[in-house]
Amino acid sequence: MSDPIKHECGIALLRLKKPLQYYVDKYGTAFYGLNKLHLLMEKQHNRGQDGAGVANIKLDMQPGDRYISRYRSIDSKPIQDIFDRINDRFKGIAEDHPEKINDVDYLKKNAGFTGELFLGHLRYGTFGRNSIESCHPFLRQNNWITRNLVVAGNFNLTNVDELFDVLLNIGQHPKEKSDTVTVLEKIGHFLDVENEEMYDEMKAKGYDNPAIYKRIGETLNIERILKHASADWDGGYAMAGLFGHGDAFVLRDPAGVRPAFWYEDDEVCVVTSERPVIQTAFNLKYEQIQELKPGHALIIRKNGSVKETLINEPSAVAKCSFERIYFSRGNDAGIYKERKQLGKNIVPQILESIDYDFDNSVFSFIPNTAEVSFYGMMKGLEDYLNEVKIKNIIELGANPRPEAIREILLQRARLEKIAIKDAKLRTFITQDDSRDDLVAHVYDITYGSVKRNTDNLVVIDDSIVRGTTLKQSILRILDRLDPKKIVVVSSAPQIRYPDCYGIDMAKMGDFIAFEAAIALLKERGMENVIEEVYQDCLEQIALPRVQQKNAVRKIYSPFSADEISAKISEMLTPATISTEVEIIYQTIENLHAACPNNTGDWYFTGNYPTPGGNKVVNKAFINWKEGKNERAY
Repeated sequence: MSDPIKHECGIALLRLKKPLQYYVDKYGTAFYGLNKLHLLMEKQHNRGQDGAGVANIKLDMQPGDRYISRYRSIDSKPIQDIFDRINDRFKGIAEDHPEKINDVDYLKKNAGFTGELFLGHLRYGTFGRNSIESCHPFLRQNNWITRNLVVAGNFNLTNVDELFDVLLNIGQHPKEKSDTVTVLEKIGHFLDVENEEMYDEMKAKGYDNPAIYKRIGETLNIERILKHASADWDGGYAMAGLFGHGDAFVLRDPAGVRPAFWYEDDEVCVVTSERPVIQTAFNLKYEQIQELKPGHALIIRKNGSVKETLINEPSAVAKCSFERIYFSRGNDAGIYKERKQLGKNIVPQILESIDYDFDNSVFSFIPNTAEVSFYGMMKGLEDYLNEVKIKNIIELGANPRPEAIREILLQRARLEKIAIKDAKLRTFITQDDSRDDLVAHVYDITYGSVKRNTDNLVVIDDSIVRGTTLKQSILRILDRLDPKKIVVVSSAPQIRYPDCYGIDMAKMGDFIAFEAAIALLKERGMENVIEEVYQDCLEQIALPRVQQKNAVRKIYSPFSADEISAKISEMLTPATISTEVEIIYQTIENLHAACPNNTGDWYFTGNYPTPGGNKVVNKAFINWKEGKNERAY
């Protein structure tokens, strides 16, 4: 993606189901779980590089012994920083007491992160400061072991204000108004309620306190806690939690917006945000990994039992299509196939743009994350050429000359490695002209790969959001090759609406498609549409959240997708270049054909999966119209 966007986040939950001595005997180390957690997090580092955190709970510790450990980091390499700090403790033990390094009883009593239950988190901050306090896991502490709660998630809620008021009404005094704190306190409140009700019930039956809390740990109704806590959440989430006594859960939103996958055998239970992470860490096949169902929770009890259970009735499934296009790593079998199909599906538009001129067209990709869709694009071009070759050979007649056949068979789509990203350049010069000049040199190009003033240059990108990098850098770089025409292909459709479920796309003015539609309205004397939409949004925002509709669609309705694409091409073409530029976007229909199981497309279509999405888009337009540069949720 030439315009890098951020999103929250990545999770890794691991439960060791055997006593620690089992892993020492079988794998030769007491740190089997910690090593696996490290691998699970490293293989998801694409999901968060602003910060990271890990937490660990030890089972069956005696009173007075520490049983919860947590580290968080906002270092430039946060995963490495965390595990270096943890490993430094073990290095000290290995040096001072080498006989103790695999003594599980000694380690559990004297060293942190030697428990059986792990939770890791990788953070991309979508807004606000990047501080250690913003890093998950969050911890809610209590002297009663069954009331301790650790939470981390990949999520964003649209109705934090409403949820905050709920906490106030039940008598809480939250330390800040954020969705993470709100979620923590909401689950924590119903955890407290469940503990109190069970305590009162068993106390009335004559149990003493130690027996009561032992029984609570064995029978805590996690399903009821999660149902009460999440009943009024509006957003996308994959929420993971640990309880102090050893139960754990991962809860997914009813629309399945945010992803979660899990695996269980007799040794481990593991949950991550991406399927191939588990495959790699545990050497498994694709079909051995299960996807956590929307609206369900995976509940892992202290006794090692694992159950997937319904918490919230699933809504219309709207799994995030950006996971397939860009966010998740492309080594997932399904995602790899879908990204190739995205590239293949857009080939007819490319052929029309270059007037079917293969002899004078060069194909490439920018940035590296677009490489898989590039393979699909090349496959689509080859398929088209093969049909042309068959037709041309038939037209040669009954006794064609070998040279004529050879000439037809040697026709190829020309592919080149056009751009190579250089090391990240930094500057302390504040003047825009100087900074833009530096930005324009982020990529090196392969000189001589394009016939000057003759070849079309076609490059495919994952998606085009703001277009800033395209205008300030990429198009200027490509123009140095003096192509006849530059065609930039987006494997994703036009991004028209803000996201409010964890992706950093919160403001209408961030979208070049929106700016193009506004420009077209003004050019054609249709400014009244802008004012009408503004008034509609004001009316909608006054309604209860569940009654609101997306009023911003009217901005785009007067124009075809091709008209908006043409305007985007014009707006993003730098004034300093004379080469013709055309920007082509994937169609919605072809997106759905390529990614049939991930139909969450609200940023393209405005079809939000929860009422809060409509509230956010209306508020985002109001903010834009009133000149407020702030997020709408």
